[in-house]
Amino acid sequence: MARLREQYLNEIRPRLQERLGLKNAHALPRLQKISLSMGIGGAKDNKKLLENGVTILEKISGQKAVVTRARRSIAQFRLRQGMAVGARVTLRGVRMYEFLDRLVNVVIPRIRDFRGMKRHFDGRGNYSMGLTEQSVFPEVGTDLLEFPMGMNITLTFAGGSDEYSAALMEEFSFPFRRPDEEAA
Repeated sequence: MARLREQYLNEIRPRLQERLGLKNAHALPRLQKISLSMGIGGAKDNKKLLENGVTILEKISGQKAVVTRARRSIAQFRLRQGMAVGARVTLRGVRMYEFLDRLVNVVIPRIRDFRGMKRHFDGRGNYSMGLTEQSVFPEVGTDLLEFPMGMNITLTFAGGSDEYSAALMEEFSFPFRRPDEEAA
């Protein structure tokens, strides 16, 4: 069992239940999945960029990445329907908790000029963040990084609103900005 999942079941859930004042344990927010995605705009011209992007996602997540394709043609971007434009991975279960553990304890502290993450939820309790480069992940070697590619990370929560999900993320030690810093 993943260390963070065990901690969630044994320590975080009872604390969260008391903190939120919920009697039913099934009403507590819980992490459902983590989605990682990369848009690789230069993939239509250079196939090696797409291969590198897929390899990076596979090394970071520990499972096979899926290539995303354009749904429709856009002439201004010289893009045709069905062309490869990115890659994505959805993590669930043990891999999800292991990735979140590495994200909070290893990756986020390695971000340059880091001052904390903003508290922007989507209104349904889900949290999305973006990274400008993958060099903050220790699994990614410099040989794969020809140029920095962005990455989106989305944490999807079940059974919660924005404030419930924020409380759960705080219990996971997610480094949010303090409210006084966010206002400035």
